[in-house]
Amino acid sequence: MPYRMRFGADDLLRCRFAISPLWETHQAVYTLLSPERQGYHLPWLRRCREAAAGLDLSPITLLNPVRGYHPDFLCPPPEGPLASFEEELARVRTTGLDVVRRELARSLADTPGAARTSAGRVMLADPGAALRQLTALLEQAWHALLAPDWPRLRALLEADVAFHARRLAEGGLEALFADLHPRLVWSGDTLSITRPGEHCRELGGGGLTLVPSAFSWPEVIGGFEPPWPTTVVYPARGIAGLWATPDADTAEALVRLLGANRAALLTDLAEPASTTALAHRHGLALSSVSAHLSVLRAAGLLTSRRQGHQVLYERTPLGTALVGGADR
Repeated sequence: MPYRMRFGADDLLRCRFAISPLWETHQAVYTLLSPERQGYHLPWLRRCREAAAGLDLSPITLLNPVRGYHPDFLCPPPEGPLASFEEELARVRTTGLDVVRRELARSLADTPGAARTSAGRVMLADPGAALRQLTALLEQAWHALLAPDWPRLRALLEADVAFHARRLAEGGLEALFADLHPRLVWSGDTLSITRPGEHCRELGGGGLTLVPSAFSWPEVIGGFEPPWPTTVVYPARGIAGLWATPDADTAEALVRLLGANRAALLTDLAEPASTTALAHRHGLALSSVSAHLSVLRAAGLLTSRRQGHQVLYERTPLGTALVGGADR
């Protein structure tokens, strides 16, 4: 039976996107634990193998049933469009202990015998200590596995939001959900996720938050219950090129395709940079750099965002794929 989310009139006006570094950390840990999720992320796994080996993931492994409930308090739906990891983790640390105990018990019950293990008994007997242990582990995982790659991941997620926001503006919810994920089905006033289990929720004016994720692939995640806001986490577009790396042949071909200056700017923009910084680094006039960036952005190879008084540019997943080719 599907998971169903029923929209009212107010909910149709409150469909929004959010990006969550905490969600990416949470899902990256599950990717380490789940071979079926690893296909697109093998270059990342090879690179972070040593850092991952230094993490004791056994507490999260215990709360990772093959089929069943994963504690929502560990990774609550984001409240804003883009909070920092530290802000999101601080929110988790304020979770009420009654919620922690209830969700831990529900998750442990979905893995036969987990609640009777010594670790399971300790979690249930002292949910405050369990909360401290689990949030400390998530913080370690963020710094070891995700923080070094967050600019690249954020660019992928922001490009996905921009694409789907255009779909929503052009064709409404029907167009948005038509290609968001094969298991998402929009019919009338209801969004359904075709998956085992039964869940039905009236949105009740709270709307829906959509969260793109690189590491949730190939799953679409929903079924949040009150007090958590209605949320759907779905695989972001472009993850096939996420971990691409450049080589000499690709660099030469890129120059022939784009010209030397545009190729150099695109290659340089693995990390966010302003027009002024790029002009200084490449010895070009500001007006020339601005014109080149406009062309690259119009072609879908760059994304831009305002930070204070600056506009920062960085590559989209398409731009990364073009620069790097497939990593082998």
